[in-house]
Amino acid sequence: MAYLAIEVNGLSKKFGKQMVLDSIDLAVQKGEIFALLGPNGAGKTTFINILSTLVTPDAGIVRVNGFDILSDKEKVRSSISLTGQFAAVDEMLTAEENLRMLGRLSSLSRLEARSRANELIKQFDLTTVAKNRVKAYSGGLRRRLDLAVSLVVPRPIIFLDEPTTGLDMHSRRALWDMILHLASEGVTVFLTTQYLEEADQLADTIAFISNGQIVAYGTPDEMKSRIGSKMVVLRNKNDEIIREIPTNGNIHDLKQILEEVASEISDETQVGIRKPSLDDVFLSLTSEKGGF
Repeated sequence: MAYLAIEVNGLSKKFGKQMVLDSIDLAVQKGEIFALLGPNGAGKTTFINILSTLVTPDAGIVRVNGFDILSDKEKVRSSISLTGQFAAVDEMLTAEENLRMLGRLSSLSRLEARSRANELIKQFDLTTVAKNRVKAYSGGLRRRLDLAVSLVVPRPIIFLDEPTTGLDMHSRRALWDMILHLASEGVTVFLTTQYLEEADQLADTIAFISNGQIVAYGTPDEMKSRIGSKMVVLRNKNDEIIREIPTNGNIHDLKQILEEVASEISDETQVGIRKPSLDDVFLSLTSEKGGF
């Protein structure tokens, strides 16, 4: 029987008097990368903790890999891997030792654990540091190892809670490549992030969460189409952006925009056109909802 990787209907969760998640519905297809976007405190981590059975919801029906998170907790847990915001490895051990230890704790034989550790070390480009203690690793190496550790036993669904927080751009892009590789192998990836570019680069589907509610949902292109096919960009003589205006891109619309802003520009003003970004969507949503 075919089923969604993740199915959420009417999910709600309150801590004290604060409603953290409020009647959320969403669906994640098998094999896709799904990104949940939102600022700190929006409910992203609570959402992942509920999906991974670490927190019990107050209301709603949630299925992960076809299993109910309340009545089939063990089946859900055997279907998922979870990587949190901070490295969950022993800093006094090497990468190789961490991976072998997790393999043994996951009921692999000594030989299987060694083989799986070597496989993951190669896959996540850790060969040159595999025998170094983790405490000497950079942030990027730690996150790579943390992701590798979560995959010691392959699962069909992986949850990544802000996986690139605090990483430099080079390390972030390296981790993006690894996430895309996982998806290419059929793994369903559910990630939370504050980085709009990250969601744009990785996700097949995106949801924006604000004040415990999903305020926008769709593919990156669908999100961007909300505000127009192009953005008119006005810059001053110092190449500073004066204003950005959404447009459908046709001549009539461009002419109308330039006429409307004529009083704001001079002969030195540069006019350009670019495609919308998720930043533009975020700003639009912020304006519509009165702020995230």
